[in-house]
Amino acid sequence: MSMSAPKPDREYTYGDYLQWPDEERWEIIGGVPYDMSPVPSGKHQEISGELFFQLRSFFQDRSCRVFAAPFDVRLPQGDEKDEDITNVVQPDLSIICDLDKLDERGCKGTPTVVIEIISPSTAKKELNEKFNLYEKSAIPEYWVVFPGLNVIVVYSLDDEGKYQKTGEYAASQVLTSPLFPGLEVKLEEVFQIK
Repeated sequence: MSMSAPKPDREYTYGDYLQWPDEERWEIIGGVPYDMSPVPSGKHQEISGELFFQLRSFFQDRSCRVFAAPFDVRLPQGDEKDEDITNVVQPDLSIICDLDKLDERGCKGTPTVVIEIISPSTAKKELNEKFNLYEKSAIPEYWVVFPGLNVIVVYSLDDEGKYQKTGEYAASQVLTSPLFPGLEVKLEEVFQIK
């Protein structure tokens, strides 16, 4: 049975999330629900599609998998039961290299890389709440895509477990990652610069 839309006056869990209407998209960060509407723009979808294509092609015969939203990533902060998890996000793209974290509901645990495509309505959440959650969850790399600037900024965990900006790539460049030798993301194609 579906419950009505969540209210921001209490802490919610993955157990609550599973009861919400399927036609609505939500994320929970620290027990706080975030509505994921409106529908992403055409440019957002084109960027997501091209990134997915290039990443999927690279990982075709490798042990990592690439997933596009909607795809639930549950980020437990300890050993809590699945239904008690208070962090459930849907990154635009996730690269998961520990396939034991995959189940029929998505991913439980930290992906190797999460990628978020910024829009004016999501910028604060992506650059604050999600940044802090991904850092706290020890996700090795966080890529932030700025469609209006045709730029991708890469953050990597340092030895103290804090994100440091390790790259800023413009549309004319090729994005590489020390996590994946040989990976070359052609940003001219991602941003469709002709």
